[in-house]
Amino acid sequence: MTEPDGAPVRLDVWLWAVRIFKTRSQSAEAVRAGHVKLGGVSAKPSAQVVPGDHIRVWKDHRYLEFEVTGTVRKRVGAPVARTMYVDKSPPPPPRDIFATLPVRDRGAGRPTKKDRRAIDRLRGF
Repeated sequence: MTEPDGAPVRLDVWLWAVRIFKTRSQSAEAVRAGHVKLGGVSAKPSAQVVPGDHIRVWKDHRYLEFEVTGTVRKRVGAPVARTMYVDKSPPPPPRDIFATLPVRDRGAGRPTKKDRRAIDRLRGF
């Protein structure tokens, strides 16, 4: 299952194999979109990952940070997958932050001038 001596593995394959993303196409799409940084730099899905690399992923509205400790080419079970990296992610933000965000009803039309100003204040403009 693990590659001998930490052989290089494609970035998108590694992210899928250690269960960061559910499908390989989702992992490749995230890498292409720039949501994944390898060593602090945007990379292509075909970039090679070796033990010791640092990966930063933007997923579910927060950053996840990993240090690669092992490489795999095939998807492995969760207990084995957790041994392939060290999770250095900051703790998730409190859930009440997401609950306080304003929500417009679907189909409510364009925002009014008052709504637009409130949105601009929220964004910091």
